[in-house]
Amino acid sequence: MGAKESLTGDGPAPEMHHYYSKFMRECPSGQLSLHEFKKLLDLQGLDPQGDMYIKRVFDIFDLNQDGFIDFLEFIAAINLVIRGKIDQKLKWYFKLYDADGNGCIDKKELLNIFTAIQAINGYTSTSPEEFTDMVFQKVDVNNDGQLSLEEFITGVEKDEGLMELITKTFDLSNVLKVIQSGRRHSI
Repeated sequence: MGAKESLTGDGPAPEMHHYYSKFMRECPSGQLSLHEFKKLLDLQGLDPQGDMYIKRVFDIFDLNQDGFIDFLEFIAAINLVIRGKIDQKLKWYFKLYDADGNGCIDKKELLNIFTAIQAINGYTSTSPEEFTDMVFQKVDVNNDGQLSLEEFITGVEKDEGLMELITKTFDLSNVLKVIQSGRRHSI
């Protein structure tokens, strides 16, 4: 981001102050823990699959892997959600799916993360098994049972239906709205 560029294009100082104020109101220590993250999003008491997904999202936003999301990491996450180009978002999705961090997504990883997402958002038009099989059928061009980053991005960008499904299923704008407003449920 340039010195005169803001996250939404409305001017840097007021926008940054707005986000900083909200972040510090919700997290006076300046560091958001996983527990606070779940509380902020009103996602406590999830089943193990849902907890796994929320922890994965948290871990990816925790860029320095210190167990907390600080303000700069928070801004980076917001910037990705608001202004990220599709290839940036696809790289983020890939990182989310690659649970073991080995640079490839296998069927079990994709199945687990999709199951976890369903546990949270109730998306049910496609079963986790159907989704996983469809992604691998369309994207795994060398049929090795794993998706590399390049295979994933190229395959998803070429298939409009798959792009739409992935974008809707893993949309983070609701998370952003919760963070921007301060709490999931207003009183």
